[in-house]
Order: sequence, then structure tokens, then C-alpha cells
Amino acid sequence: MAAALEEGPTEVGGVIQASRVLVIGVGNAYRHDDAAGLVVARHLKDQAHSSCEVHEHVGEGTGLMELWKCAERVVVVDAVQSGAIAGTVHRFNVNLRSLPASMFRGSTHAFGLNEAVELSRALKQLPSNFIIYGIEGQNFDTGIGLSSAVLGAVNDLAEKLQHEVETM
Repeated sequence: MAAALEEGPTEVGGVIQASRVLVIGVGNAYRHDDAAGLVVARHLKDQAHSSCEVHEHVGEGTGLMELWKCAERVVVVDAVQSGAIAGTVHRFNVNLRSLPASMFRGSTHAFGLNEAVELSRALKQLPSNFIIYGIEGQNFDTGIGLSSAVLGAVNDLAEKLQHEVETM
């Protein structure tokens, strides 16, 4: 992932500065495994890295587009349902291909992550380095707490992202 997320300039107050990696954890904290992206984001926030900016988001598409509209390097983490084993981590470089829409259909939003990515692509506003991680969920019922398989994947991915962000 480090090679795919190269540093680029950002304008702040009229001054060009090196950009940080924008990490967005997507999910619903009250639907068990749907909180996976949020928990990854919280782990990264706890580490307080100056090399990344971390946000938690419910996954509403226009809000996501607003977050990443000026970013060059973006990592999004969300829970998915593809039929794979719970805790499986899927990685997508959306600069190279579209997301498999069927995996990201768990959103209660009519305009969610997949639609936001594709609209950004159509408008030529897709960040130049854009990676999406999908953590295969098991339980999306109402309630709090991750299943054990998803919790293990969340911890592993958070550690991996922490290291990658530190070394970029």
C-alpha cells in the first residue's frame, strides 16, 4: 500500500504543504460488525499520527465526497458482506477498477460509499491514490460489539495501517 499512496501537495491558507493520508472509518456503531471501520479509525486516532488525518463517518455518500474532495491519498475502511469468511479483509484500489457493488450494499443510505466513489470518478474528482479496505462482517443485527473474527481482523488491519502510515 505504501507505493500506492504517494505524498502530494495540499493548499492550506494559500500555502502549498505536504498532504497527509486521509483515513475514513465508515460504519454504524449500533449494528455489531458494521462498526468495523469505525473501530479501525479509533485505533488510528488513539495513536495520534501526524502523518494521517482520521475521520469516523456513517457512510452517507455526499458527506464522504466532501471529506475526500481535496485529498490526494485516501484510505477508507468499511464492513462488507460478500459471503466470504467473517474477518476476511478485502483491499481495493479504486483508481484501477470499480468496487464490486454487491459487497457494499449493506448501507441504509441510498447514496453510499460505492455510489460516492463512482460519482467522484465520473466527475473526475476521485483522489489520485484511493484504497478501500472491506472487512467481511458476520453480524449486522442491532447491538454493540464486534464478533470475534471481525475484532481480530480490525486489530490486524489497524496495526497494518498504523505501520504503513508511519513509514509513508
